[in-house]
Amino acid sequence: MPDHDVRLQHLNVWLAEQLANLFHKQGWGTVPAGSLTAASSDASFRRYFRWQAAGHSFIVMDAPPPQENCRPFVDIAHLLATASINVPVIHAQDLERGFLLLSDLGTQTYLDVINAENADGLFNGAIDALLAFQQLPMDAPLPSYDVALLRRELELFPEWYVGRELGLGFTDAQLAAWQRISSLLIDSALAQPKVLVHRDYMPRNLMNSEPNPGVLDFQDAVYGPVTYDVTCLFKDAFLSWPQARVQGWLKDYWQRAQAKGIPVQADFEDFHRASDLMGVQRHLKVIGIFARICHRDGKPRYLTDVPRFFAYIDEVIARRPELAELDELIESLQAAAGVRP
Repeated sequence: MPDHDVRLQHLNVWLAEQLANLFHKQGWGTVPAGSLTAASSDASFRRYFRWQAAGHSFIVMDAPPPQENCRPFVDIAHLLATASINVPVIHAQDLERGFLLLSDLGTQTYLDVINAENADGLFNGAIDALLAFQQLPMDAPLPSYDVALLRRELELFPEWYVGRELGLGFTDAQLAAWQRISSLLIDSALAQPKVLVHRDYMPRNLMNSEPNPGVLDFQDAVYGPVTYDVTCLFKDAFLSWPQARVQGWLKDYWQRAQAKGIPVQADFEDFHRASDLMGVQRHLKVIGIFARICHRDGKPRYLTDVPRFFAYIDEVIARRPELAELDELIESLQAAAGVRP
């Protein structure tokens, strides 16, 4: 029997005990016979199940050690809840075994329901939540988005996309260009004011719930650049928006952030440039991650979204002449590999 089936047996035994405790504590009587179904999966080793019975619904997270650590999820859920963010309530936890029993924020993500007509309203709620957690005092023991982390993320691009997906190595000239580009992007990120950063604040991780949004997948939060999450929100891995709408949403966020005292750049053009360069750093990282998920983890479907990230990068390069060297580097790599841009 595969290991994960044995793990699921242990999870079921633990879940039965926790539900009995919860139903007793809430005065709901005995636990009815329920069904456990797959709720979602993601690019990590975590799995999620939904338990349902008699009008009750809960989410069970299975995060197998040593690949996953539940403690950051628990700690950051408590932190975000202090800002009235709609995050899952943690009803029970076994951090050593990697089991969590969570409230259910629903079955529809923003990605499932968002369209050109309702996007303004949904993003308005997402910005409200973003502004709320960006106002939290930075006194939790979270990592910083420091030079080492930014560089480690960028290096995913040459290692996994260039090296494994394209099957190429940098020439000396390409390596020198890459180092200059990396320094430009890292310096821009480090120069920004810092706030709490979710790191994956995008429609797939926002639930269409009451109140909107329910926020998920926040366990990798750090303190870092103020433009990171809002850029991530509008330049998503799975859907793209017209440039003019994105600029309007960014300006709306920037004005509201200023009104709340969040330390955004004083001039919108400075904010927009910082957002553009922050986005390019993230896009290069994500291209590397998607190549890694394919070649290391055997999940090739993520590679189909790589062209979307190159399109984001192209759009920024068109208005940021300081990135011309990145344009030349990408073109030379794709030409060498025979990849159509």
